[in-house]
Amino acid sequence: MNVVLFDEELNRKNLLPLTFTRPVALLRLGILTIKEKWELHLNTAVSYLTQEYLSKKFPLFDAPSSLCVNGKLLPNEKLVAALKNLGERQALYKGAELLAWRGSAKEVTKISSYQKVDFQEEVHKVEYVWDLFQKNGQAILADFDLLTRNKRSVTLSDSVTVIGDRALVFLEEGAKAEACILNTSSGPIYIGKDAEIMEGSIVRGPFALGEHSALKLGTKIYGPTTIGPHCKVGGEVNNSVIFGYSNKAHDGFLGNSVVAEWCNLGADTNNSNLKNNYGNVKIYNYAQNKLINTGLQFCGLIMGDHSKSGINTMFNTGTVVGVASNIYGGGFPATHIPGFSWGGSEGFETYKLEKLFETAEKVFERRGLIFDQIEKDILKSVFDRIV
Repeated sequence: MNVVLFDEELNRKNLLPLTFTRPVALLRLGILTIKEKWELHLNTAVSYLTQEYLSKKFPLFDAPSSLCVNGKLLPNEKLVAALKNLGERQALYKGAELLAWRGSAKEVTKISSYQKVDFQEEVHKVEYVWDLFQKNGQAILADFDLLTRNKRSVTLSDSVTVIGDRALVFLEEGAKAEACILNTSSGPIYIGKDAEIMEGSIVRGPFALGEHSALKLGTKIYGPTTIGPHCKVGGEVNNSVIFGYSNKAHDGFLGNSVVAEWCNLGADTNNSNLKNNYGNVKIYNYAQNKLINTGLQFCGLIMGDHSKSGINTMFNTGTVVGVASNIYGGGFPATHIPGFSWGGSEGFETYKLEKLFETAEKVFERRGLIFDQIEKDILKSVFDRIV
C-alpha cells in the first residue's frame, strides 16, 4: 500500500512556525512523530504532499491508488480500519472535514468528484501549536502501548527508586538510569535506545526520553513531557515537548511549551506559563496574523527550528519565536519574535543567512551530520517568505 500524508493548508498555517521547516506529519506528539505512528499502524513507509520548497527533503512517492491521509490526524484502530476499507476514488470525511482519499495524491483538486464516505467515530488531530503539549499525555499512553507490547524492558538498576507500577518503566536497549526517582502513578515512563537519566533526577510520568538523549544531574520532570532524540535537558520541565536535536542543558524552567529542532536554551532561560491575572493566554497565530485566544490558562513558549536564547533569557507567557532567531539580553522580549531576528527586549535586527549557516554547520557537525544544500535551501525559502 502506498501511503501519502498530506498537508491541509489552513492547518499548516495554524501550526507555524513549527511547520515552516517540516510537513505537519513530522510534528512530535507522544513518543513518536505523527508519521512514525502511521508507519507502525499501517506497517509501511509513508511519503508527503507538502510545500514545494520542502519536497526535496520530504519527497512525494505517488501511485494511482495511493491512500492519502490528512497529516494532522492521529491513528487509532477505528480510523485505520475505515481507511483500509476505503475504495478507489472514495474520500473519507468527518462532517465537512476531509480525512483521506484513495487515489493519486495529485488529484487533490478533484476530490469533490470522489464518492463521499462518512466517518462517524471520534477523530484525534493536531490543529494548533498548543495541542502538542495539551494532548501529549494521551499520546504518550497510546505510543507506550504500541512500542512496548510483547517486548521486554532492559532491567532497571536497583539504585533507581520507583513510585507506582515498576512495569510502567520501559528501557530500550542501551538505556541507562541510576540513582533517580521515577514516579509512574500518573503514567508510564519510556527511556529510548542509548538514552540516560542521570543521578538525582526526579521524573513524574507520563514521560518519554528519545534515543541518545540525556537528563542531566538533578533534572526535575513533570509529565506529560516528551524529549525527542539527541537532546540534553536539565533544570525543571513541565508538560512540554522538545522535538529533538535541541538542548536545555542547564537550570531554568520550561513549562507548557514546544521547542522544535536545533534549538538551544541558554543557562537559566525561563518562561512564564501563567499570567499574573490567571486569565486565558493569547498567542500569535500566523494564519490570522494576530494574537488569538488559546482558551488555556497555562501556555508557555513555542519555538521554531534553529532558534536560541542567551543566558538568563526571560520569555513571557504565550511567547512565539519563529525560525532561526537569536534572543538575548535583559527584560522580557516581545511575545511574538519573527523568524531570523537577532536581539531582545531593546530591539531586533535581521539574522543574516550566512551567519546562520556558519552556526548551523557547526551544530550539525557536533552531531555527526552534514548541514547540506537542501537544508540551506529550506531556510532560505523560509527567510524569503518572512524577511
